[in-house]
Amino acid sequence: MIKTNRDSLVMQSVLGEIAHPRKQNYYVMSQEGTIEHLPGIGAITYNVGIGDSVYGWAADHMEPGVSIRNPSDIENNALLLLACIGNEAKVVSGDGKGIKGFVTGKHGGRDNTILHFDKNELELLCVGDRIQIKAYGMGLKLVDYPAIKVMSIAPDVLETMEIVERNDGIEVPVVAEVPAYLMGSGMGAETSYKGDYDIMTGDKREIKKLGLDRLRFGDFVILRDCDNTYGRGYLKGAVTIGVVVHSDCVWAGHGPGVVTVLSAKQPCIFPTFTPKANVGYYMKIL
Repeated sequence: MIKTNRDSLVMQSVLGEIAHPRKQNYYVMSQEGTIEHLPGIGAITYNVGIGDSVYGWAADHMEPGVSIRNPSDIENNALLLLACIGNEAKVVSGDGKGIKGFVTGKHGGRDNTILHFDKNELELLCVGDRIQIKAYGMGLKLVDYPAIKVMSIAPDVLETMEIVERNDGIEVPVVAEVPAYLMGSGMGAETSYKGDYDIMTGDKREIKKLGLDRLRFGDFVILRDCDNTYGRGYLKGAVTIGVVVHSDCVWAGHGPGVVTVLSAKQPCIFPTFTPKANVGYYMKIL
């Protein structure tokens, strides 16, 4: 098992409320120049979850499962920063009080945290219900690989991923490789510890050629020549591992969102390709 500093990490409570969908405009403009009226960010999404395709839905920037947000912007920043993929999430109000799920992602722009709960229990939840997360993972490090930055992932998930150590770095299971030229909205963000950035899907032939047309919610991918150690940018040789967290989009420059979990400025992270590199398999729901 890869050596980490997990015993020195602090576990804290962060809390949000199930988020109502918000619409700044009644419509979205597609990259084809058409006006589309579609569901999107926020809400309890009853029929889409981890392991489902990110494509084919009549939606834009859809978040699978349950989306939460803290009404205070300052406290929501803490929720976004501290919550890590795999952290326990517990409903603490409403008819679903006591139900447990876990964090699956964080979405920039609207700043929602995305959670998985068993689909059979979603009927007990309501917009406005309060959900508390045991945030654990901020400050996580790979002790023997100081060049690799770790962010937004729980130690338990990282240790379940069957990462292979080698003299020049680590091998990490992923489902696909994404070249830097496909990374769009979110590029240039000042921090890579909250939110996500998007794989652009305007060129459908390129997406299919690279096998990215098979992406699912929860999939791990490798981002080539993408530096997410301090913000998001392009750097030849840099490598990033991320998790797919929201659906495809119709906006130009957008597409499935990726939360970054590992990044290095030099090539010391290497992929091993497997269709089971998905949060759902590591959390034993697939």
